[in-house]
Amino acid sequence: MSRICELTGKGRQVGHNVSHANNKTKRVFLPNLQNVTLLSEGLDRSFKFRVSTHGLRSVEHNGGLDNWLLKTSDAKLSPRALRVKRDLKKAAAAA
Repeated sequence: MSRICELTGKGRQVGHNVSHANNKTKRVFLPNLQNVTLLSEGLDRSFKFRVSTHGLRSVEHNGGLDNWLLKTSDAKLSPRALRVKRDLKKAAAAA
């Protein structure tokens, strides 16, 4: 399973461990991913996503999953999130 946030696209970063003697060895910084269930008010159902804690705060700041998906560009979203976004747009057009 890839270590990428499904809503923000945040992934791993590469850097160095630096010793006291200033020796540098490669290391990987991983995002803090959590399995969460987010409720969609427009579709009246819940969805499970693997989201970074930063992404979860961003979703809450924007007023929930529906607002976040509509504001975020498609390039950052995972295929599952894009499917939810598409369904959300269909439901809004039908209403």
